[in-house]
Amino acid sequence: MAEWFANFYVNAPDWVQNFCDEFKLNFIDGAKWKWLLDGLKMTLLITFFSVLLGIAIGVIIAIIRTTHDKNLETMKKRGGIGYIVMKLLNAVAKLYLTVIRGTPVVVQLLIMYFIIFASSRNSTLIAIIAFGINSGAYVAEIFRGGIMSVDNGQFEAGRSVGFNYIQTMVFIIIPQMFKMVLPTLCNEFIVLLKETSVAGYVGIADLTKAGDLIRGRTFSAFMPLIAVALIYLVIVMLFTWLVGRLERRLRRSEH
Repeated sequence: MAEWFANFYVNAPDWVQNFCDEFKLNFIDGAKWKWLLDGLKMTLLITFFSVLLGIAIGVIIAIIRTTHDKNLETMKKRGGIGYIVMKLLNAVAKLYLTVIRGTPVVVQLLIMYFIIFASSRNSTLIAIIAFGINSGAYVAEIFRGGIMSVDNGQFEAGRSVGFNYIQTMVFIIIPQMFKMVLPTLCNEFIVLLKETSVAGYVGIADLTKAGDLIRGRTFSAFMPLIAVALIYLVIVMLFTWLVGRLERRLRRSEH
């Protein structure tokens, strides 16, 4: 194989030789391709756990918001501490959504790293928390829309079999909501995957940072950055294809 490549290289046009030299410089020498592999692993790790955190936050915020919208008038008539607590929780949830969706994710990441967790240098955990909190704001609205789209008759069906409001949400409404919003939730995963490209701002060797490190060592920007872009593109295309298959399967299961 090595002999074949040597013969090919010698007889190849100049532009092919230049391409091979650039490829060797950027990826083969010093095993720099491993930097991209390690960066990809870090990107997927941060994205996965951030999505889990975002889903947990999103469920809580969505339940608070929908409970407020659906039951506020009833709670107001009854009065008591429940009405006050729900108003307060809804105000906190709306403030959270406004602040998180109204500020750039990179600014939130820097605030987390340099202000809130300034005494910690576990940059990976900080990034997961920052991206998870950011994702939670968008997931919350996805879930809220899904819950609100569930027919009110489902709530009444839950009450008719003896479930209280929380049991109705947990056993009847939320499972239906997840089925409705699952494709949109998967698209949020794809968006978050691309958003994690700013993790390098706090010294995390993610995929984008790995490409930039190669550029800094070789002083060749084209090949490492194009490689990073292609890796992101392939991953996004793969997940988009999987989401498409999931949507088709969900549509077939409805018939």
